[in-house]
Amino acid sequence: MTFRQFAFRNIIRNKRVYVAHFLSSSFSVMIFFIYALLLFHPNLQGELASTSITISQFGMMAMKASQYIIFTFSFFFCMYSVSAFLKARKREFGILMVQGMSPKQLHQLLFMENMMIGLASIIVGILTGVVLSKLILLVSASVLFIRNGLPFYIPWQAISLTTMTFIVMFLLVSLLTSRMVKANQLIELIRSADKPKPEPKASVWLALLSIVLIVAGYATVFYFALKEQSPYILLTCVILTVAGTYFLFTQLSVYVIRLLRSRRGLLLRKTNLLVLSELGYRMRDNAVMFFMVAVVTAASLTGIGTSFALLNPGLAAMEKPYAFTYNSLGNNPYEEEHWKMIEDELGRAGFDYESAKIEVTHTNNGEGLLTLSDYNSLAGMLGYPPETLSDPNEVLLAPTTVFQQTQFNKKAMIPETVTIAVGDSKYDMRVKTAGAAIVDAYVEMVIVVPDELAEHANFESSEHIKFVVKDWEYTQEVARKIEANLEGNPDAYGDFYFESLVTHWLTSKQENGIILMVSVLISIVFFTFAASFLYFRLYTDLERDRQHYNMIAKVGLSRKEMGRVVTVQFMLMFFLPFLVAVVHSSVAFMALQQLVSYSVLQASIFIFISFAAVQFAYFIGIRWRYLRNLTRSM
Repeated sequence: MTFRQFAFRNIIRNKRVYVAHFLSSSFSVMIFFIYALLLFHPNLQGELASTSITISQFGMMAMKASQYIIFTFSFFFCMYSVSAFLKARKREFGILMVQGMSPKQLHQLLFMENMMIGLASIIVGILTGVVLSKLILLVSASVLFIRNGLPFYIPWQAISLTTMTFIVMFLLVSLLTSRMVKANQLIELIRSADKPKPEPKASVWLALLSIVLIVAGYATVFYFALKEQSPYILLTCVILTVAGTYFLFTQLSVYVIRLLRSRRGLLLRKTNLLVLSELGYRMRDNAVMFFMVAVVTAASLTGIGTSFALLNPGLAAMEKPYAFTYNSLGNNPYEEEHWKMIEDELGRAGFDYESAKIEVTHTNNGEGLLTLSDYNSLAGMLGYPPETLSDPNEVLLAPTTVFQQTQFNKKAMIPETVTIAVGDSKYDMRVKTAGAAIVDAYVEMVIVVPDELAEHANFESSEHIKFVVKDWEYTQEVARKIEANLEGNPDAYGDFYFESLVTHWLTSKQENGIILMVSVLISIVFFTFAASFLYFRLYTDLERDRQHYNMIAKVGLSRKEMGRVVTVQFMLMFFLPFLVAVVHSSVAFMALQQLVSYSVLQASIFIFISFAAVQFAYFIGIRWRYLRNLTRSM
């Protein structure tokens, strides 16, 4: 038997332990190949560019960033999993060295084993990706709203990039992990499995700190949603929540278990002694892993749920409530002709619509002035009641963004008075209230003034024609015809600007489609890694658990009681990180709800149920296999 054959048979003999590592590595290779397939697909790039060059660039950046993320996490995942295997095999390495294996040969053996698994993972991952490539392209075309679809195409650049990238990664992992075992400490290797574990300890102050940090993180995200949308505030929220989650698993969970063990009435009831004593060690040993699983799962749930929520047409309608907007620039002689053309196209397509022309004046300070009658025309089209100004010195404030609308509805950010300066004229006006209808006038603030004031002051204004269309999300073909008609008159260039809500919405859907693809695929990889972490920890301790339960069985522990103990421990190990992730994501969704006027409940519940179903199925499968392996020798 050659040395290479010996390394191969070592892998086969330990296949139960190595299978999760192999499958997870193959899966990460497949996801990386999927991103490479989309990155190099020429039709995908062209179709995205035809909608928006910015979207095309954003899509390519997202695919490349996803590859970097997958590579980085795959590297650390492989390092973690291989180090876990080496820890479980220390006794085996000690026996091999007793029989004459040199430290150099031991390092060579570990290097060959890791490279064999790595190369097999690359082959299986790429082949699986090729087999699923047609389905992937169909789903991608649907998610990215590509009209003509994506034809079957296998770019050789994707195969070569995936192969070379993961060969380098597995080579680095093999070189590093082969040096992890200190072969000169022979007695330490042989006796590693017999060393007793220290008693789990936790600090009450750090346990309390975990609660304080998480509550502070939750408060910060609501401050972000209700007061100030600053990226620094959002980053602070993430840091506080992540730090609190770390101490929750490393300190608070161990401290709570210690408190439960101190209650003798609870501890000595049925099998609680076995459950709590073993659970304390499991929580302490796996605290960092549980922390990583919770944070990654929370990020995945929030990312996917937010992407689903942003695909709702209600968000586009909130930001730009008008289906079409025609803006005249200066003295536009084509305004009436174009207005009639747009109405004719809508009429031929059978859409119910309303239109109104408004005149907006820009003040010296950059605000927009709108007459009360023009504002009521817009409000009526959007379904809001008309406003009145009984005093000639009163004005209204009209929101220009969703954030302003939300703040005005809460009676926030409404000053008592405003000063209007246009040319050499200046007027001090009292603010009566704020209107509900959004006025998309390309300014930060719109002030609604009495008609008499505008007539008396003879303000110069720009003209905007707004269209409100029922079922606007189906007006894509009408928008194309209107844009074609407008582009067919080159003499009018520079006299107007036209935009359509449906085009903006489809562009936004492509943006969110890219984010959704990235979120889903990366979340699946993270979820697979998290499941593999649990599998590693359970099966590397399997032999010790067999001896442990065998000894207890000799003094009367039945198989039914053992199953109950294992089930309770597994439920906490599998579902405690998931529960923490669900709580974090629920708070994020509640904060998101404060920023939008439509419900995000349906999207969030769908995501939670989907992840919970997969987690439960995995729990049932692993519990069954684990109990079967435990009871086989009893």
